[in-house]
Amino acid sequence: MTTTDLPDHSVPHEAADPDRPVHGGHEHSPDEPRFDGRRGRWVGASVPRREDPRLLTGRGRFVDDIALPGMLHAGFVRATVAHAHLTALDLSATRAVPGVVAAFDAADLALGDIVAILDRPAEEFTPTAMPVLARSKVRFVGEPLALVVASDPYAVEDGIEAAQVSYDVLDAVTSAEGALAAGAAVVHEEAPDNVLLDVSMFDTPGVDEAFADADVTVEVTTRSGRQNALPLETRGAVAAWDARDDQLLVQTCTQVPHQVRTVLARSLGIPERTVRVTVPDMGGGFGQKCVVGREEIAVAAAARRLDRPVKWIEDRREALTAGFLAREQTYRTRAAFDADGHITALDVDVVCDMGAYSCYPFTAGIEPLMASAEMPSVYRVPAYRVRGRAITSTKAPTAPYRGVSRPQYVMAIERVMERAARALDLDPVEVRRRNVITEFPYTGINGVTYDPGTYRESLDLAEATIREEGWYEARERGRQDGGRHLGIGFCCFSERTGYGSEAFAKRKMTVVPGFDISEIRMDTTGSVVVTSGTMNHGQSHETTFAQIVADRLGLDPEHVKLRQGDTERISYGWGTFASRSVTIGGSAVALASERLGELLCRIAAHLLETRPENVALDGDGGVVQLDDPSRRLPFADIADVAHLRAHLLPKDVDPTLTATASFDVPGDGTFSNATHAVVVEADPGTGQVRILRYVCVEDCGVVVHPQVVEGQCRGGIAQGIAGALFEEVTYDAQGEPSAASFIDYLVPTATEIPDVSIAHLETPCAFTANGAKGAGEGGTIGAPAAVLNAVNDALRHTGVELDTTPIHPGTVLDALEGTS
Repeated sequence: MTTTDLPDHSVPHEAADPDRPVHGGHEHSPDEPRFDGRRGRWVGASVPRREDPRLLTGRGRFVDDIALPGMLHAGFVRATVAHAHLTALDLSATRAVPGVVAAFDAADLALGDIVAILDRPAEEFTPTAMPVLARSKVRFVGEPLALVVASDPYAVEDGIEAAQVSYDVLDAVTSAEGALAAGAAVVHEEAPDNVLLDVSMFDTPGVDEAFADADVTVEVTTRSGRQNALPLETRGAVAAWDARDDQLLVQTCTQVPHQVRTVLARSLGIPERTVRVTVPDMGGGFGQKCVVGREEIAVAAAARRLDRPVKWIEDRREALTAGFLAREQTYRTRAAFDADGHITALDVDVVCDMGAYSCYPFTAGIEPLMASAEMPSVYRVPAYRVRGRAITSTKAPTAPYRGVSRPQYVMAIERVMERAARALDLDPVEVRRRNVITEFPYTGINGVTYDPGTYRESLDLAEATIREEGWYEARERGRQDGGRHLGIGFCCFSERTGYGSEAFAKRKMTVVPGFDISEIRMDTTGSVVVTSGTMNHGQSHETTFAQIVADRLGLDPEHVKLRQGDTERISYGWGTFASRSVTIGGSAVALASERLGELLCRIAAHLLETRPENVALDGDGGVVQLDDPSRRLPFADIADVAHLRAHLLPKDVDPTLTATASFDVPGDGTFSNATHAVVVEADPGTGQVRILRYVCVEDCGVVVHPQVVEGQCRGGIAQGIAGALFEEVTYDAQGEPSAASFIDYLVPTATEIPDVSIAHLETPCAFTANGAKGAGEGGTIGAPAAVLNAVNDALRHTGVELDTTPIHPGTVLDALEGTS
């Protein structure tokens, strides 16, 4: 079969046209104004992004763009072995290098350790301290040992090379299996078995009985490789001590500025009021930057000690070898099914290699606890048992990465559905259809209540698109001809978004994220400045939050300015992660805007000498008298009184126009959902996998900005494909990481990432202020399982089934050649 025999999807079937999104069962243009009580002129429209003019013309300001008078540069002496006692660290030659101003080891800076804690008993969780600079022991290649400060980056590198380090080398621990083996080297003395967390969150009645009575039992062991989140901008910080304000100013690219402030103050032993953290433009984070790193603390300490600004920018080698990593997990999953294909029980063992330390504030429990709590995914599971373990090893520590375990546990449960379909001789989509949740709200066996979604509808539409485009026929022709190896794969999943305080508290974290706070201020021109504790690193917050404010107040978005990423200006915030920005931060912004609107109406009624209930926002930047629409006050006139003629205000109204609101998602949060459908071709000559078609049907509630949502989806899918087919950090027996550059770490390019068709379904969330659900991580969650299932479908005739990502071409080639 030639390429011309493949389906032509350049003009998709009308019912599945990805360029004509479906919202609430009705098709419409993304730019069409919509009114449903939650939205107005702006929410739902793909307006031009406010950020683009600045960023596309080079006027953005990132950490590395910052240059302060007298600024010094910093770099780190890093461990060159994975596991050893540190017997000597001599910095005398470093300090003698021309241009080197200072060199500090752990004793010189005397900083407090970073300690992340869960409120769990000792048999479940072992806390471990992460020193800012290693003292007596190193636990991974790249661990920082000393800080070198010099007049320029070249002198820094010379100073680092001059450092003399001696080790008493210990055995490396390079895998979870090795860490758990008898006689394994101990990474932390506090955890002699190398287990940092061991929790059985669920063991509901009936699991064993269900397996005993099952018509079909399937067992799958899935594994995912270690990955780097790979933001375009690496980590960095510029720190300076302001003696006049008695304050340490740290400018850094973090998703969680308030958490950085807290840890900085504690580590340096100074009051939080003396620390200010600000975030300029940020070139991506993906979760890697939502934990507190060691380097920015050391740099800040050096700046305070030297009373001069100090800059550190992570190079790509450091980012690949010593930055926070993620994803290395193993799932041993057993599932029981009846003869009709209904799942009756699930029994899972989750093992996550978390590297050398717990990340702050989430701890080493972040991945196994996420997987344990949400493993049933979108399916009705009557009985459930799970054990989750976090293993420590001599590798760079793990931090959240876009999706946090969901790509892995979704891959496990989706492989179970595929295996069950084969065992029962059923279509794999039909098995999903028989098990997927369809009645809402639904409280699962995991105690989580799922709010309404379109699980069945997204599955049906994704399947219909692939069928109507002729891909099933093309696959069969390829199998009959024997010349092309096509495969079709699906993944049906949900994404819990907007975790509130209640949801995080269930993990028993001592630091419990959740709420967000917003303040909105109107100036004398009628324009507003709104703050949010969330943090923009590519999600278009300046645009989408302005749309929310504009609709609530009846303003043009051009009159709305968003402020984020400044601990001095934003009272408190948890930053951006877990798709919480629009759901939680946007809800706080919406509520603050409504309160300001109420205040404007109250003042206007007083000035118009009418009752408060006889006025309303007119949707055009003013307040109108309802019984006489000819009487109207523009916001600028009201603001002029509030600021400049306060004697005219009602006696019980304070001067100026300011409102504040907080928001916290109740209960278990809200759930976006999607189905991904993928068509792949396996090359019999090289084993390379090429994606021919990628369809995503998603439901993230009310869509604030369709183009931004689709950008989030496509970016997430690209990262998911990367994990499925390309990216992996491996280690040799001595714990040396394989990937020190992009020569070794295989990153997909635009050539490998296909066009993605996206169709929207819309189920408004009942308990966020905007009806929105999160959209940041869904693309990443669904892609690995969908691609893996499609590759297995392409290999069906070989009898080989793959359950590990990334999928290596050699493995595919072996299967096609019959050598596996």
